[in-house]
Amino acid sequence: MNIQIQPELEKIIQDQIATGRYANAEDVISKALKLLLEWEKGYQDWVDETRDKVNVAIEQLDRGEGMEGDIVIENMREKLRKARDVQG
Repeated sequence: MNIQIQPELEKIIQDQIATGRYANAEDVISKALKLLLEWEKGYQDWVDETRDKVNVAIEQLDRGEGMEGDIVIENMREKLRKARDVQG
């Protein structure tokens, strides 16, 4: 496969080779693609987990287990106050 890349990307590749961590452009691109695949898997896992949490929340609401918005907001404010007290 023969590809052309933008000059700014070529500079990134050359800079990475210059660090000594990579022997050539193929090593840099290979690492970059592996990291991309890991990131995409992590993102998809996050999407799946979030979807599951939303479904659980919808089921809880359907059973009448929800909380009033004012209570939720006050609980969040209290958590933020406590977090600030710990940091400060």
